[in-house]
Amino acid sequence: MMIVPAYWAEARVQARFRGRALVVRRFGWSDEGPAEAQAHADARANEALNAIVAGQPLPRREVRSNYGVEGVPIREQIVQRDGDVVITRNSYGALCLNSPDVLFADIDHAPAPGGCVMPTLIAAAVLLAGAITGTLLWHWLVGLVLGVVALLLVNAAVLARRRQRLAAAGGAEGIALQRVAAFSEEHPDWHLRAYRTPAGLRLLAMHATFLPEDEQLQGLFKALGTDALYARMCRLQHCFRARLTPKPWRVGLKYRIRPPVAAWSAEQASNPDRLAWIAEYEKKSAGFAACAYLRSFGDTTRVHAKAEHVRELHDRLSHAQDRLPLA
Repeated sequence: MMIVPAYWAEARVQARFRGRALVVRRFGWSDEGPAEAQAHADARANEALNAIVAGQPLPRREVRSNYGVEGVPIREQIVQRDGDVVITRNSYGALCLNSPDVLFADIDHAPAPGGCVMPTLIAAAVLLAGAITGTLLWHWLVGLVLGVVALLLVNAAVLARRRQRLAAAGGAEGIALQRVAAFSEEHPDWHLRAYRTPAGLRLLAMHATFLPEDEQLQGLFKALGTDALYARMCRLQHCFRARLTPKPWRVGLKYRIRPPVAAWSAEQASNPDRLAWIAEYEKKSAGFAACAYLRSFGDTTRVHAKAEHVRELHDRLSHAQDRLPLA
């Protein structure tokens, strides 16, 4: 199940192993208090030490990270709890909604066509043909220039054609929405809400709740082109996640949240520099939205009560329906 603890600690244990000092470090966590977190860390460290001595290939220490370590829950500041939904402040200061069973899926748009878009063999053939023609008719130097010019002209024509096709399909967003529509046609009983984000789409399933480790979700993620890292983190952290507030650099904030450390610890809550950063971030974020609602797909009459509650919370805090610029 999804765990977002309030308190964290680290334990260090040491033993002699094969004639050398073996030092093992492990994190611990708890919602009860620092002492309970330390006791948990001590227990995990001793367990890992015994396993390593017994021959198991375990790391001697865990990576200090907010989000993304297997076996360690989300380590971010808890800003708000709403039932089993937890809103946290992530490593760069934005608020994120974490839900154990209401499905969010992010789709990042493919980059626009650019650079050399021809296959390597075709590009080499064009370059060679131009060079040979110029050499036979004039001079090898003319052939070299002609080959380069031919390559640039053909590539420009291919690039223009690809951009025309992309525009005719409604751009990257249009293609992504087509994938959602195709999925919806194959699953007419699903109810999906689509949101525009600065880099792609966000989907919210309204008709049912899901477990992040369900195998059927992998079919959904694959069909829609969901970000592979997001899909993996859903499984690791047993939750679905959606950013609710702008990324700081998109609203003109030039420096990182203070202190700029890799993981949350409770003593940071009263740090004056951190509080000042949050105040400036909230001021600069006013007037921006994290996403914008576009349309719904499928059977819109099917609305799960839990999903509707999360939708209301998400839309309100992300300003998804306020027609604000995205950041």
